[in-house]
Amino acid sequence: MKTIGVLTSGGDAPGMNAAVRSIVRSAESKGMTVKGVMRGYNGLIENNIVDLDIRSVSDIIQRGGTALFTARCPKFKTEEGIREAIESCKANGIEGLVVIGGDGSFRGARDLSLGGIPCIGIPGTIDNDIASTEYTIGFDTAMNTVVEMVDKLRDTACSHDRCSVVEVMGHGAGDLALMCGLAVGATSIVVPEKEYDSAKIIEKIHATQKRGRNHFIVIVSEGLCDVRELAKEIETATGIESRATILGHIQRGGSPTLRDRVVASKMGYAAVELLSRGIGNRVIALKDNKIVDYDIFEALNMPKTFDEETYLLADTISS
Repeated sequence: MKTIGVLTSGGDAPGMNAAVRSIVRSAESKGMTVKGVMRGYNGLIENNIVDLDIRSVSDIIQRGGTALFTARCPKFKTEEGIREAIESCKANGIEGLVVIGGDGSFRGARDLSLGGIPCIGIPGTIDNDIASTEYTIGFDTAMNTVVEMVDKLRDTACSHDRCSVVEVMGHGAGDLALMCGLAVGATSIVVPEKEYDSAKIIEKIHATQKRGRNHFIVIVSEGLCDVRELAKEIETATGIESRATILGHIQRGGSPTLRDRVVASKMGYAAVELLSRGIGNRVIALKDNKIVDYDIFEALNMPKTFDEETYLLADTISS
């Protein structure tokens, strides 16, 4: 394999640039040429493809977002779109493709693989919601961003004896809410893996009030409830002034942490290693803190697990 492509797809995540940098530099060390596909699968269909080399990926390892940009591509979900993407790969001499993104991006890689373009998937999403891997690029940075923001909210909640109800990302997966809730000492953590019950949240706040606490943090995964309504419900039931905060897309930004830079670099290198040996249709993953790879079809069918032990820990020591 002499020429490979790389694209970033889905929501951006800190560390994607570190992965792109690693892919380009690893490939060049093996005498391979790398093509950068701009704006995800949309760029593949529209032939928005550029040459990448060592210099073009200099000084991006510390940058958040993605230098290749990303975009939604409804057309790629059609047979016509997939056919045009495959033709674009062939026209640009792309013999294999590295796709950095989430499950939706991997499904696109699967479709290209079925069409004869070997693909390697690298998990990049702040939600850590990909079943085949214990860790996704961007998760650590997002967690640190959330903790920093909630720590600031705690300062003012403490000063005013308030309850801060904070919505974080993670629609369909509660890892971000769980880990951040544990790290900030949240009184309650609301995740999609557990049944939502506002009465239990209020009951826990009441119990904590009796132990002398007058300010509270509640962390909620997006999409489970209206955090503004929850804040009103808490205030009505407890008499504690309650405010809702939606952190939103600030969680996606920022310079990647050391862990995200290192994991992304390792995953990028592993992807090139596979393609250099003519191996495609795989997904890179982290298991027991080691880089492994799985068949892309197997990876997409894996069930997502939830860390029950950590949830129990967080619930037990919250106050």
